[in-house]
Amino acid sequence: METTATIRGEIVRYLQNHRMTINQFARISGINSGTLSNILNGNRPMSMHQLDRITEGMGLEEGHFYELYITESIFHTTPDWRRLGPFLERCAELDKLDCLHKAARMTMENINYAPMLFDMAETLFNEEKREAAALLYECVAECEKFQYSERLALCQYRLFVIGLGENQEENLQKAVYFEPYIDRLDDMYQLDAYVKLINVNISLQRWDKIEALGKRMGHKAKIHYQQNRNIFGAYEYPKKPFIFYILYSYLIQASSHQERGDYDNAFYYVSLYENPDWINKPSEEASLIMEQFKEWAEANRYMYGLMSGQPDALNRYVDYVDSREDEIFLALCNIMIAANRYQLHIDHILDRYKEHLVFKERQNQLGKVNDQVTINRYTRLLAELGIYYLNAKQYDRGLSYILDSLAYSIRIKSDNGMLRCMGIFEQFRQYASEEIQKRYNEFIRDVQKLSVYAWSPLV
Repeated sequence: METTATIRGEIVRYLQNHRMTINQFARISGINSGTLSNILNGNRPMSMHQLDRITEGMGLEEGHFYELYITESIFHTTPDWRRLGPFLERCAELDKLDCLHKAARMTMENINYAPMLFDMAETLFNEEKREAAALLYECVAECEKFQYSERLALCQYRLFVIGLGENQEENLQKAVYFEPYIDRLDDMYQLDAYVKLINVNISLQRWDKIEALGKRMGHKAKIHYQQNRNIFGAYEYPKKPFIFYILYSYLIQASSHQERGDYDNAFYYVSLYENPDWINKPSEEASLIMEQFKEWAEANRYMYGLMSGQPDALNRYVDYVDSREDEIFLALCNIMIAANRYQLHIDHILDRYKEHLVFKERQNQLGKVNDQVTINRYTRLLAELGIYYLNAKQYDRGLSYILDSLAYSIRIKSDNGMLRCMGIFEQFRQYASEEIQKRYNEFIRDVQKLSVYAWSPLV
């Protein structure tokens, strides 16, 4: 029997140290003694199930021999999916991602493994094992990087979704990298991909890009609605009826025009998603979507009136959202911007809705609000609160909000947010207490640690 640094050698050493026979260990591990003997003599390959049984029988941590298994059973032999598949699955289950990545990359010279790696990645993705799935998607994408395939596009879409987080700099990079693949996606994924890409760009305030993506999504959704209006529900995707994507494209166009101060066109697009009379015999889900967009249209009419400086728009807007819990946070974000733009006194509103001035997950009738959008709105809200109180000469309170906004800007790596807060603070530095200045200096050190601001003094 071999006694080198192999799995078999480790087993033999264990048997010798514990003065145990093959038959005795076979009973402990639950493996047939003849099978175990053949494995130890090198006459039979070891399956994943057998390896896990042996590891447990030796009293070792799960996955203890996985590094050696890669070398012995994958690298030095022709990769066999009957061994590789279960191995990758167990690595994902035990969160041994280094082993999973190493084993998967060994298959990349053989493009025939790409479909199997992809199918496993999809399984892991649906099981919420996102990090493991991402490693397999990356391997498949690299294998097929010269192929104009739907599978490559879907890999890039999954990697885009998995990679999104609070870091705006990284989100921008992922959005820019993924966008060229969106039109290669299978039709059933495209519309949801457009929504995710639009939401990321909303959090980044890239309004020209948002408008262009909204138009493309609306065009594709209209085509699907005309061709497939009666088959929704037969497939897993898209996640919502086609009318959602059409109405959402109108809302995006309205928001884009509002951001540019073009309120005439903003109100025009509001009318398009407020009363979509072209929808015939809507389903129950479609009716719920239409109702939600109608509510958004009414809220946005009040909000656009407020932003354009219409008299009494503030009171009408507050009265409208007062009974709509899901709308209050967004309304406060908009009201703060208008208050600072038009020098409005809103202390009574802030006191009335003070429990909404916190960061938390947001919902509406159609589901969860995008995380990137929510945290960007909250970061801006804190800055606007700071400006409001600074204008009211409540310097400690105002600067505290500015520093809170700076903290969130650093957290999400928002260049615009950091510059906004630092500029405002420097403008009012003379009013800052010693404690607030100390806190600000700590944040400045955090800013300097970010790679985009990294610098070294000349000596």
